[in-house]
Amino acid sequence: MPDMTRLPERLAAVRERIDAACARASRDPSEVTLVAVTKTFPLDVLRAVLDAGLTDLGENRALEFAEKAEALGDRPTWHFIGSLQRNKAREVAEHADLFHALDSLRLAKELNKRARNAGRVLPCLVQVNISDEDAKHGVAPGALAALLEEVAAFEHIEVRGLMGMAKLVPPEEREAVVRPQFARLRQLAESIGRDRLPLLSMGMSGDFEIAIEEGATHIRVGSALVGRRGD
Repeated sequence: MPDMTRLPERLAAVRERIDAACARASRDPSEVTLVAVTKTFPLDVLRAVLDAGLTDLGENRALEFAEKAEALGDRPTWHFIGSLQRNKAREVAEHADLFHALDSLRLAKELNKRARNAGRVLPCLVQVNISDEDAKHGVAPGALAALLEEVAAFEHIEVRGLMGMAKLVPPEEREAVVRPQFARLRQLAESIGRDRLPLLSMGMSGDFEIAIEEGATHIRVGSALVGRRGD
């Protein structure tokens, strides 16, 4: 278990980075939701994060997520941020406040069915493969408009924006490689209409400042806040 006594210090440092990035982009920090990535960590870590004043938690393993959601209830705002197999759709449809990784019509159909059974509408972000890496999940940018049109027919999922993951590169390469990829996601949302797609989930511990400067509304931060297992 990581040393959570350092959490206030880490949170203050992350908040300073958010504020500085927002100042550079002439944005209000209140426009950026900080999602603390708590995947694989035990409930004590999640409780410490909540006690520190963070309310948005990110998980990526469906069964573990469902157990945590049942234990902590609606105290957090729950973000499911990982790729999802259709046979695990029920857990996400029942518990997630925002699903960040919708990437196919087949998954949308299953989530719609499961959310209908749960008597709710599941807010979603469509994951777009902005880095053009074969190993990355997400719909191809050129296929986004068609997927959005098909998913619009479903009554129990609501697409509110886009999610993207930039290529992992050394810090000295981020400006040249990462910024264009985040800009690409923003431009895709603008091409569809920001009234339809107001949310942009992009940026992690190493690159969230660039993401904020390019319009991110949600950043997903793990190691910069809670460290890594064994820290």
